[in-house]
Amino acid sequence: MIFGKIEYLNLLPFHIFMKRFLPSQQLKQSMHYYRGVPSDINNKFLKHKVDAAFISSINSKKCFKPKLGIVAKKEVTSVLVIPSDTNKTDSESATSNKLAQILHIQGEVLIGDKALLYYLHHNNYIDLALEWHKRYKLPFVFATLCYHKRNKLIQAIETKFPQKKIKIPYYILQNAAKKTDIPPDAIKKYLKLISYKLHEKEHRSLKRFLKESKLQA
Repeated sequence: MIFGKIEYLNLLPFHIFMKRFLPSQQLKQSMHYYRGVPSDINNKFLKHKVDAAFISSINSKKCFKPKLGIVAKKEVTSVLVIPSDTNKTDSESATSNKLAQILHIQGEVLIGDKALLYYLHHNNYIDLALEWHKRYKLPFVFATLCYHKRNKLIQAIETKFPQKKIKIPYYILQNAAKKTDIPPDAIKKYLKLISYKLHEKEHRSLKRFLKESKLQA
């Protein structure tokens, strides 16, 4: 099985889960990873070159009743717009670009770890997830776990990941900090803004986003 792996900080708990908590060694050995940014993973998934992955919400209509996702409860601090007279999209995420368009926020879209780093050192930004919450009183779903075939491994992931309280070892935080230039304490604070289980509110938000995306097409 080929699993698309997006190496952003918001999926750090999930990557630790995949490494430590899969139910059998056989399942672990059957897993292979394709690494890339969200837009790249989306493309590979749609072409059936990746079997499962967290897919950008704008493509989630192709997913069957997703149970897991990447969710900002309110603010997210890693999906920003830097206000400007001209618009500039981020090639790594079609969902964030569309969200800025829906919210009529003009400027440069910045996502992922580079956006979080910008947030830590600047004040001139607009948090897109927070703006979505202000407008709709809903969390924002940036991605959903999608797959082409629901097998035992997918079932295990969907069931066990939300049940586990993932503690990130300090050495992993240190490695992530070196890679991103984001301090360990800032990483831990950031991850408190993220949730993964899709409940009724998350599904309503996803449906609203897809509806608004269609209107803006």
